[in-house]
Amino acid sequence: MLFGDEHVRRYEETDGKEGHDWNGGVPTLVLTTKGRKTGQERKFALIYQEVDGNPVIVASKGGAPNHPGWYLNLLADPEAKVQIWGDKFTARARTTEGEERAKLWPIMAKVWPDYDNYQTKTDREIPVVVLERV
Repeated sequence: MLFGDEHVRRYEETDGKEGHDWNGGVPTLVLTTKGRKTGQERKFALIYQEVDGNPVIVASKGGAPNHPGWYLNLLADPEAKVQIWGDKFTARARTTEGEERAKLWPIMAKVWPDYDNYQTKTDREIPVVVLERV
């Protein structure tokens, strides 16, 4: 099973033929953010689901008490690059709230049921992020 930098590398080399369907068919994308401290590009393979034409991702970090680095990068600069299969585009990240988050959470938990477990492990509300094409 692919993880981390190797997952990203294989995904990019094969336009997602290797890496899009992860861990038994869970859909993943490659998110490229600008490092909030270094300004350097940082790439992450993340689980997603397309909803209303936009990819949706979850900043779970396995239920850790703090947000993942990629999410902190998006808070500092919401513009990011996204690759889904061979489709590469620029997106603006937006954290959902209220009813929108309540609608999207079960969609994401259906794709990756552990999200529900992760939320029980932490006091923070795990962010659900929409990546809107620019």
